[in-house]
Amino acid sequence: PGLGERRGEIILAGALILEEVMSLLGVERVQFCERALREGLIVDWMIGQGLIEDRLRYHSSVRRRSVLKLAEKYQVEIPYAERVAEFALSLFDQTRGILHGWGSRERALLWAAAMLHNCGHFISHAAHHKHSYYLIRHGELLGFNEEEVEVIANLARYHRKSPPKKKHENFQRLSDERDRQVVLELSPLLRIACALDRRRLQAIQALHCRFQLLGEGPRRMELILDPRHPKDDCALELWSLNEKKKVFEQQFNLQVIPKLSTQIQRSADPFEAAV
Repeated sequence: PGLGERRGEIILAGALILEEVMSLLGVERVQFCERALREGLIVDWMIGQGLIEDRLRYHSSVRRRSVLKLAEKYQVEIPYAERVAEFALSLFDQTRGILHGWGSRERALLWAAAMLHNCGHFISHAAHHKHSYYLIRHGELLGFNEEEVEVIANLARYHRKSPPKKKHENFQRLSDERDRQVVLELSPLLRIACALDRRRLQAIQALHCRFQLLGEGPRRMELILDPRHPKDDCALELWSLNEKKKVFEQQFNLQVIPKLSTQIQRSADPFEAAV
């Protein structure tokens, strides 16, 4: 009584499976939850939108472990990937509210893309950004829905070479206009983050963004870099940064000016520090 007809057809078989599992595990009692998948989907969406706090943190733990597992599978150099991720998230945090308005969901997707952006080297160095897209898209990342995996794969795809274009098949797979905008605005951050460890020697230990405000928005950004060794001119990182910054400048319509903190006297004028 009270069971739907379709549920009634399978309840006995389900009960027998549960009983056998309890027997194998030595469990005498089971406490069932009055909520189910539909409530879980709602909670998951609310956590992703930053509307409620993820108090258990299990979901984010699953995501992290899944990303690291995929990185290890495709022989990603984890220390290097972690440095790129650190730079990407630092850029994200310092430009939030000034150049973009994305939240915790997008920040997590950027981290995953930064950790996996070079996994395409497992196949070939040539066009490895395209290989990274394929491996991420088909890598069965746990904790992410299909749309989020597509965003991560696209962010990794555009960490080098051509910026996103409407004619690209992978970019077209982003059916949500909001997700397309995420890729357009966050992939330039990943490009710059990759440039900051060009020699893979941890030459840059931190970065600071300062903006010159003209009219309604920033038109110039000083990117101040802290070298790990004061005598290091970081010439290769600065060269790579000047090559990579073009997409960033075009996307946000501003000029990026890289400087080493060891070569300048920091001043609040005429720049306004980003918080």
